[in-house]
Amino acid sequence: MNTSLLHLHAPDHWINDPNGFLYYQREYHLFYQYFPYADAWGTMHWGHAVSRDLVHWEHKGIALFPTIREDQNGCFSGCAVEQEGDMVLFYTGVRYLTPNPRNIHVSLDGKMESNQLTIRSADGFAFDNWAGKKVVISAITDPAVGDVSDTRDPKVWKGKHGWYLLLGSTVNRQGRVLLYESKDLIHWEYRSQAGLEDSRYGWMWECPNYVEAPGGEVLLVSAMDFCPENQKPDSVVACFPVHFSEASGTMKISPQYQLLDYGRDLYAPQTTLDAQGLPVLVAWVRMPTPTEEGWIGMFSAPRRVQVREGHVSFSLHPNIRQACSCPISHPSQAFSAGYRVECSLKEGEWVNLGGFEIACRDGRICTDRTKVYPQQGVGPLLCQTPMLNRFEIEVLVEDHLVEVFVNDGEYTITNAVYGLHRDWSGNLSGTISFFTGKEE
Repeated sequence: MNTSLLHLHAPDHWINDPNGFLYYQREYHLFYQYFPYADAWGTMHWGHAVSRDLVHWEHKGIALFPTIREDQNGCFSGCAVEQEGDMVLFYTGVRYLTPNPRNIHVSLDGKMESNQLTIRSADGFAFDNWAGKKVVISAITDPAVGDVSDTRDPKVWKGKHGWYLLLGSTVNRQGRVLLYESKDLIHWEYRSQAGLEDSRYGWMWECPNYVEAPGGEVLLVSAMDFCPENQKPDSVVACFPVHFSEASGTMKISPQYQLLDYGRDLYAPQTTLDAQGLPVLVAWVRMPTPTEEGWIGMFSAPRRVQVREGHVSFSLHPNIRQACSCPISHPSQAFSAGYRVECSLKEGEWVNLGGFEIACRDGRICTDRTKVYPQQGVGPLLCQTPMLNRFEIEVLVEDHLVEVFVNDGEYTITNAVYGLHRDWSGNLSGTISFFTGKEE
């Protein structure tokens, strides 16, 4: 049995985007982009994992794989919903216009045809890849609406008057979301598009995710070549306040964005409602190289999403806190799954967790992974939050991932790490409390 604790990571080889996150029949189902043949990106399948508590995860093998013309070069990202007891998946199927003759798993020129497909299951485990797929939105041909290659990643939710679907796309090299409506999950009517008329917000918006969170509505997009705070362009997840109107079929987007995470390793988030009916989020942690065990790609710990006085917070899910509630006095006493740290910092104070440094400097929480990150890594070594009024931190630490939650998720910094050791040091004037991860 292939299992993961606290953080779900690849069973082997390569994974990227989480897909089809859904609390269904008293279990959390999480699918993911999976290339089962090598530790590199290739023809996408959907892997599948389940959990009863968001802590203990069990891999269930491959759920989706290419079988028809519309998805012959990959089952790209998508979502899951429940309808009349069935689990219904939506995803983007791609067909390369010019496959690379030396490697059929990649396109020669990046051009492809993208269609939106659906498939359903009566139990959430058995999917008929040979006869159960249906194309519900054909490849877009009007460039004023979206792009034939770069329109993907359906997000579906149920409103008061019908079902709604968002697609990420691009028009005139500016990110867009496309909105569709349906009464039956099969026949979809295009309603509108939404975006911001400014190239600084990225040329393509992948993996759109609309969240009705406590305190407000939020749109998360994985924006390609986004320019946060006039810095160098990067692919990051931006969070926008929005208002969705069912009556008009439109979404109004405010330009007052914030980043999902200030470590820059998180991408392609997925949300669902947890057992308490509150929105919970996971995201892909981008890793530069495979682990010694030969896998690459993992997901963040689940986070609750809420809006506090106009600010979106992402706090560690209480199930994770409960699982990490057995006190220890030193990280070396923790189980292999990792441990949780709680402490309060003052200006100039710092703590070093196995080579990963967290400090309070100039009114911000700053992190440094220089000693535990490969030189060929593409992510930043030094990260920092915006200016803060207080500095309470909670840290989830495991061998390849450090997640820093500041002020109960007001801001977060998430970083992949390599070579982390089980020790700590610091110049704290206060106390530091460790909590082990329970293994059951």
